[in-house]
Amino acid sequence: MSRLFDAYMIVDWSAAAKPVTGANSIWVGIRARDARLKFQFSSTNPKTRLAARHFIKEMAEKLIARGDKLLIGFDFALGYPAGTAKAIGLDISATAPWAAMHAHLARKVKEREDNSNARFALAAGLNYAASGGSHPFWGAPKRDVVSTLSMKKGDFSAPGSLPEHRLCEQWIKANFKANPKSVWQLLGAGSVGSQAMLGIPTVAFIRQEIPNSRVWPFETGFETLTRDALETFDCVIAEVYPSTASVTQKPGEILDQAQVRTLSERLESLDSTGELASAFGPPNSLSSREIHKITAEEGWILAK
Repeated sequence: MSRLFDAYMIVDWSAAAKPVTGANSIWVGIRARDARLKFQFSSTNPKTRLAARHFIKEMAEKLIARGDKLLIGFDFALGYPAGTAKAIGLDISATAPWAAMHAHLARKVKEREDNSNARFALAAGLNYAASGGSHPFWGAPKRDVVSTLSMKKGDFSAPGSLPEHRLCEQWIKANFKANPKSVWQLLGAGSVGSQAMLGIPTVAFIRQEIPNSRVWPFETGFETLTRDALETFDCVIAEVYPSTASVTQKPGEILDQAQVRTLSERLESLDSTGELASAFGPPNSLSSREIHKITAEEGWILAK
């Protein structure tokens, strides 16, 4: 069986407020063929999100220009729980909720050379729009706490609250030895909310700059992927989650670097045996209503 992709890029994101390398920073891992057509892994460690954004674009362009079909996996949520776009007042009359949220964050997040960001102020504004109070986003340092953003989690069981978790996070928890955090949590151990808020604008940038790219499952469909389907585009952008693979650090590797290597190897291995294609489709346990939520707004995690 022929593989779907020729190159695999995994991006480990960071919400750091200053340029940083090493642990807890951005790592981009690429598994692609060399001149002898053998798969090799390489990684880079950009100091800022802006630098990472342009590196990803340039590498994607180079790989596609040589004829590769490319899979890019970002390790943060590409969507929010169903109802989010409507709750914050975005116009979804002619735009899918996921796309409206991507465009909104792309407008609001301004990346700078010094890597500074105003994610807590942005979250406070989104909370005000969604609930008029300090919900659903939560988790902030004391200096950034305001009436519409708290250090502590709000009541997600309250009437009218948006869901705490997406359907894919519930699925990951049930099927893997992992406990994914909510996209609403901005600060604290294992939190992913800040990475998603600051990462989605880069996904929107890549989607715009690489014309033949598509964001899965929103634009590709939530179904088994075929090589024929890939004839119409060159690059698939997907959400990945490091804890779905067993990561072993090599001597001299830091954890983030090991994670992007392991995930790129895992995806290439699944693709080589023909098992990756079905991972782009839904589990049998999902209802048609749930699948609609996923493809309209929430997204899914590529894992097998």
